[in-house]
Amino acid sequence: MQIIEGLPDEPLGENPVVTIGNFDGVHIGHQKIFRLAVEKAKELGGTPIAITFNPHPVRVLAPERGMKLITTLEHKRELIAKNGIKALICLPFDKDFAKTEPDDFIRRILVETIGAHWVIVGHSYSFGKGKKGTTALLRASGRKYGFGVKVVRYAKVYDDIVSSSRIRSLVLRGRVCEAARMLGRAYHIDGTVIKGAGRGASLLNIPTCNINTKNELIPKEGVYAVRVSFGSSIYDGVANIGKNPTFGDVPMSYEAHLFDMNENLLGKNIRLHFIDRIRDEKKFSGVVELIDHINKDISKAKQILSKRKDLLFL
Repeated sequence: MQIIEGLPDEPLGENPVVTIGNFDGVHIGHQKIFRLAVEKAKELGGTPIAITFNPHPVRVLAPERGMKLITTLEHKRELIAKNGIKALICLPFDKDFAKTEPDDFIRRILVETIGAHWVIVGHSYSFGKGKKGTTALLRASGRKYGFGVKVVRYAKVYDDIVSSSRIRSLVLRGRVCEAARMLGRAYHIDGTVIKGAGRGASLLNIPTCNINTKNELIPKEGVYAVRVSFGSSIYDGVANIGKNPTFGDVPMSYEAHLFDMNENLLGKNIRLHFIDRIRDEKKFSGVVELIDHINKDISKAKQILSKRKDLLFL
């Protein structure tokens, strides 16, 4: 997939079929839009193109909300490419760009710069200054400038409308199963394995790898059944997110125990795919009770993972 930072200087292909959005998470609703864009481009002998914004507009217009992104920009690009989009235009978003009138956005970017043949967007899409640009305006502009418009109805999971904000809420509450249904894959975080307190192997005889992550959206504190990937390897495991209250620790830590794996992963980049939540983090009376509960967690995780075949982002 070709990635263009800012507006392209030259045409990106014949009969461009364009979709526009923030696409945080690249969830099943976004995937539905990409699929239709690819199908329409194939029908027309055209090129499926996506336009997104960096940073996320909410970061610029409402920073006080402290919105946490589901995916990093790098992963968002990878996921969009996996959905068949041939070119991704990343427009820099700032307060000046936010003042762009909807008519100007359509004329200058969609028509004059890209030469859109079709524009495909989600049902709730709005754009331009004050979000005054609507799907109705897009349709009217399509008739004026000669491009087709398709508005895609939202995706639903068990009568729940799929959205990036809904997925953020689910992950923050530890409801990773429901988030996975909306994402179409297990929720994941990446990290580099760092040296921890060393209790897992020496004190508990249950070695763990501690990670330092740049991901913003972290599941609620607790214990999870996970799959862990690095390189071409995938291992089942159990992960803990929290402050290890039994030992009185203060900093938040992210650690995972991988089943049937003895390799030293220190310094390596790994990916934790959250399959299901097992329990809240608890403070135990001591090491003996903690070990007993960890072994129960491992047994429970193995039961869960033996039955689950969630897609993973690899």
